Amino acid sequence: MDLNDDELLRYSRQIMLPQIGIQGQQKILKSKVLLFGAGGLGSPIAMYLVASGVGELTIVDPDTVDLTNLQRQILHGTKDVGKDKVISAKQTLVDINSQTNVQIFNEILTGERLEEQIKRSNVVVDATDNFQSRFAINAACVKAKTALITGAAIRFEGQVSVFDMQGSSACYQCLFPDVGSNQDELEESCAETGILGSVTGLIGSIQATEVIKLVTNIGQTLSNRLLLIDALSMEWHSVKIKKDPKCVTCSP
Repeated sequence: MDLNDDELLRYSRQIMLPQIGIQGQQKILKSKVLLFGAGGLGSPIAMYLVASGVGELTIVDPDTVDLTNLQRQILHGTKDVGKDKVISAKQTLVDINSQTNVQIFNEILTGERLEEQIKRSNVVVDATDNFQSRFAINAACVKAKTALITGAAIRFEGQVSVFDMQGSSACYQCLFPDVGSNQDELEESCAETGILGSVTGLIGSIQATEVIKLVTNIGQTLSNRLLLIDALSMEWHSVKIKKDPKCVTCSP
């Protein structure tokens, strides 16, 4: 597909990059990305992906906008308090770039519907805040062999990883095999600990960058690596992840 004059102008700064160019931008325009979460991480992810020209962005989030969200969830404003997050998100994203087809699900996808949406997507991005959803999304991505980008943030810290689900790739369950009966307690402590809003912006921006790299097949992604960030000391560490031969999700 050829780029029209408006597209050439809108995406000119990306097209200038030799790693992307016209062909890379065409891949972005044809891409389908599935995003779980329209909150602290999902906000910058969605905004940067739409601004970059992703062809279709499907957002899944069952929550409504609360006043406590506004400190970090920049998709939403004061006027959106009480609205469904996906409705508020779509309104913001259409203002950024109406060329992107934004699809929304104001619910939790499970079973065949979850698998169907993942199967039709080029990349899946997990910006949720609970382990139950993360494990379900991971399992569906393993089954469909669809690349998964996960992120998390708390206090001044965050982490990002990519699971390309090909060959010897690890999966999210390989990284967190022992999270089981105590997951409710872990999630409750996260909700009560607090977070610096800009940290979610930092992590979400990295997740969006990894999406573009996967879609255009450029650079070296965080596949089989866990990037750990401490914003208070501004230290970054990368840890290798190995496929767990006994993983209950991705082992043969």
